[in-house]
Amino acid sequence: MNLKQLSTLLLTLWISSSFAQTKAPSAFGPVPTENQMVWQNMESYAFVHFSLNTYTDQSWGFGNEDVKLFNPQQADCRQWARICKEAGLKGIIITAKHHCGFCLWPSKYTEYSVKNAPWKEGKGDMVREMADACKEYGLKLGIYLSPWDRNSADYGKPEYITYFRNQLTELLTNYGPVFEVWFDGANGGNGYYGGANETRTIDRTTYYDWENTYELIRKLQPNCLIWNDGGDRGDLRWVGTEAGYVGETNWSLLNATGDVEWGMLHFGLENGNAWVPAEVNTSIRPEWFYHPSEDTKVKTVPQLMDLYYNSIGRNGTMLLNFPIMPNGLIHPNDEKAAQEFGKAVKETFSVNLAAKKRAKASNVRGNAKAFGADKAIDKSQDTYWATDDAVSNASLTIDLGKPTLFNRFLAQEYIRLGQRVKAFTVEAFVAGKWQEVAKGTTIGYKRILRFPSVRATQLRLTITDSKSCPLLSNVGIYNAPSFLNAPLIIRNQSGEVSIATDDIGPLFYYTLDGSEPTPQSTKYDGPVQTEGKVTVKAIAYDPGTRKSSLARTEEFDICRKEWKIVGINDEKSQAILDGNTATTWHQSRDKKMPVDLIIDLGKEQNLCGFRYFPDQGMWGPGIITHYQLSVSADNTAWTLVSEGEFSNIKNNPLWQIKKFAPVKARYIKFTALKNTEGNDTTGYAEVDVLTN
Repeated sequence: MNLKQLSTLLLTLWISSSFAQTKAPSAFGPVPTENQMVWQNMESYAFVHFSLNTYTDQSWGFGNEDVKLFNPQQADCRQWARICKEAGLKGIIITAKHHCGFCLWPSKYTEYSVKNAPWKEGKGDMVREMADACKEYGLKLGIYLSPWDRNSADYGKPEYITYFRNQLTELLTNYGPVFEVWFDGANGGNGYYGGANETRTIDRTTYYDWENTYELIRKLQPNCLIWNDGGDRGDLRWVGTEAGYVGETNWSLLNATGDVEWGMLHFGLENGNAWVPAEVNTSIRPEWFYHPSEDTKVKTVPQLMDLYYNSIGRNGTMLLNFPIMPNGLIHPNDEKAAQEFGKAVKETFSVNLAAKKRAKASNVRGNAKAFGADKAIDKSQDTYWATDDAVSNASLTIDLGKPTLFNRFLAQEYIRLGQRVKAFTVEAFVAGKWQEVAKGTTIGYKRILRFPSVRATQLRLTITDSKSCPLLSNVGIYNAPSFLNAPLIIRNQSGEVSIATDDIGPLFYYTLDGSEPTPQSTKYDGPVQTEGKVTVKAIAYDPGTRKSSLARTEEFDICRKEWKIVGINDEKSQAILDGNTATTWHQSRDKKMPVDLIIDLGKEQNLCGFRYFPDQGMWGPGIITHYQLSVSADNTAWTLVSEGEFSNIKNNPLWQIKKFAPVKARYIKFTALKNTEGNDTTGYAEVDVLTN
């Protein structure tokens, strides 16, 4: 072969190689379906929880609540839809039937529904009104149908599955398109069950015959996605917590079959063989259903923005719940928080500082314009920057043209061809030098990183590890406004109130009479001594910007200064009474259930309820699910005043409040009967009482 022939051969090979590299990359691993892509692009949507237990102030109903309780005189699904729209949410999932079995639509398969309620003289249909409101406001409709039914006499029998599917068919054929069906994982336990008043158990892996149920759903609603925590893999996955966040590393993958451990729910599975993305569900209040005691516990804008970054900003979607009041409306406090949250998201992401700037990459697939660095900032989800197949480490640099202030970075992979990126760093070019400002692991559909504000002329994204050649469809740089967090208010056992926040530098102003605090209220300079019942309201205030946080409210009952724990020789047990929910005490493991905790209140009190707060650690042991509460005047003769369960405490381990008929007593005995782990460990963060 002469020199000319060799040159021709090399040129041919180079052209052939370049041409091959200009072809779109092949899909790598599992990829989303078109239905999953539509769902992912929604990003955020709402839950609304409404049932008979709304009227009984319970977390879960038992199935024996009187159907005549349901009479929401001001019910207005248009209000719900309007508020969700203003919050920037794209759909609403209505709890058509919760665990109690009461149906918000006139199901022909049960008498336990709105058709026998006084609301609209039995002619109402809340699901119909929700569907119509969603259509009017341009929102998608979703359906929550609890597989567990504490009212049905047939629950636990084969006949119930026919009943369950008949109701599912009603919901999926009479109300138009449904974007998601939601099946709660709670199942089996004590209930009314048509009058049996007993405990029933089922095998969640086989009882519901999910395969045929799924087939029915896909036949009736081919564009619908299935969320299921009930023992079978659906199209979407729970993240293992109801606190509003998914793992910082979050793969949209699981295995199509096999057991799913908590870590897989929270982080996904890097080498999973099925596309099962994460849905992050949480409530705008501590609980899912409405409780008057939580009117002052609505999440603030900073808290809601944290949820946004820890769900949507971590390759998940955000499902935000609104508890409906007994009158059928969303509370004004929830409405205000939702509206301000929607405005905050718009304000944060309205201006992409990377748009219309110059971008360059360390590698571009086949040097082709179709895959250039500019495709990551062209505002199109259908184009993307891509590297050659053999490249898994690459950088993208954006020239901002002048010193620019920013504190947020956003990246999106072109997930139609799979999720690939395993690690990346973000650097800013400041005063002639590159400095790292943030780093992350997975990206997926969307990843947002927060960091202290920096003024730089360039930003550089470096992908340091990827399962295959990286494909980025979007990169964003933003300068988000700052929000002051509402302060934390704690009262210790001696009655001293402390006010603090994680923010650096704000002042605090407070009131003790329930009035709204302002910068003209009493300034907080240190712990404040209080006695007896008191309502503390406080704000954080930035004198530089003259901005205030939303007010935080804490209502404290009688002071616990004279309280003592009886019969336990362990100083650490005082954590139960110190007022700090972050400190905990666990009873000795050699104590077998049931276990008694006796507290001397110091003197006789007029009691009408108690509160229990469990260990908040991710693996906090000894979370009590079933209890008894007894009272005594002399620590000898005891009267049982309350017993039952703390519904959903495993997934939502917050303050548990139980009320009972007023009684005078000096001693209380809190008896733990059962915990979430099925062993004898008992744990407490706080125990408190309610007085008349």
